[in-house]
Amino acid sequence: MPLIDPTRTLLLVIDLQIRLMPAIAASADVLANTGRLTAAARLLDVPVLVTEQNAGGLGTTVPELAPEPGRAFPKMSFGAARAPGFLDRLPRGRDLVVTGCEAHICVLQTVVGLLEAGCRVYVVGDAVGSRRAENREAALGRMAAHGAEIVTTEMVVFEWLGTARHPRFREVVKLIK
Repeated sequence: MPLIDPTRTLLLVIDLQIRLMPAIAASADVLANTGRLTAAARLLDVPVLVTEQNAGGLGTTVPELAPEPGRAFPKMSFGAARAPGFLDRLPRGRDLVVTGCEAHICVLQTVVGLLEAGCRVYVVGDAVGSRRAENREAALGRMAAHGAEIVTTEMVVFEWLGTARHPRFREVVKLIK
């Protein structure tokens, strides 16, 4: 089992949208951990891709995680891998670190589609959410059974760093503490 290499990783943030987040159990934790990951990704030059499910109905990505205008990938299918052009947006050979909502719908269907496409997928368990905790837990179990690795925010960040001698170590560790 390889460690998560920042030079081969893309952070995929799925559907953390304005009208959806108030209904998500422990949404503050999901948003905080995704925020830590996106900040670490910026510091470590890991590309980030954000999706938005039916933005007309669910709103755009929450402001604190919103990409530059026009940079979110719009979709109507629950699984992003089914959306026209999505797989083309993924750089070849990149592993995917996945956060987002809802774990048992859009995250699950996206992860299964990515696995079917031959991608290595790491789902950040403390950065995915659903309206109900039992749906989140069932989704994590199912994704793992299909071959996704379930990890935590800190696992990802420290694997991206690799060493306490990393030139950005102090900046990145501040995101965790």
